[in-house]
Amino acid sequence: MSIAFVAGATGYTGRAVVQCLTQAGIETRAHVRPDSKRLSEWTEHFTQLGAKVDMTPWDQQAMTRRLSELNPNAVFGCLGTTKKRIAQDAAVGETSSYQIVDYGMTIMLHRAAEMCTSQPRFVYVSSAGSKPSREGSYLGARYAVEQVLIHSDLPYTIARPSFITGPDRDEDRPGERIGAKVTDTVLAVLGGLGAKNLRQRYRSTTNTILGAALVRLAFDPSAARQIIESDGLR
Repeated sequence: MSIAFVAGATGYTGRAVVQCLTQAGIETRAHVRPDSKRLSEWTEHFTQLGAKVDMTPWDQQAMTRRLSELNPNAVFGCLGTTKKRIAQDAAVGETSSYQIVDYGMTIMLHRAAEMCTSQPRFVYVSSAGSKPSREGSYLGARYAVEQVLIHSDLPYTIARPSFITGPDRDEDRPGERIGAKVTDTVLAVLGGLGAKNLRQRYRSTTNTILGAALVRLAFDPSAARQIIESDGLR
């Protein structure tokens, strides 16, 4: 039986990935921080879905040891911080959480996966518009992770979704919802004028649609060592 490890399982995309994996009959480990204030809630939620909760601390040695024990077939990097946390970092002069979480923890996870004898597919949720940028920025952190994956011997699939939106997000993101609607409206107009490829690439998606696509791609041999843009994530 295939085994999947999902880091960032409590996030909006991560929990959809966990649900899609269990529905597909794949043995799933949903990672939850051991210090999470909602640990019991998440444990109950993922258990009901049919997944097992993993509480390995974010430490390189511990994560490497745990993944080597599991030897998963696929490792999903769905980690991400929030704009609220970024604002808090800036207010007190701390290092950006984009650099610590989005880049640092993802790279820690990838290094651990590299040590597995199973050589799992590393499925990374990046972003549309990923590009070189200043250290600590959102798109810059995503691009930096992509470069590590591309130059690694470990098989990978990089997903670049556009806006990921929906009514059931824990964190209220009115700016993102408005941005998605405006973008979709503009793209609809452009699509009517003939720019259908542009519309397909950048229109918004939901976490469930994205989660299903990520699970499908994780076990698709043709998606190995590929960067999948938004239009291929539906």
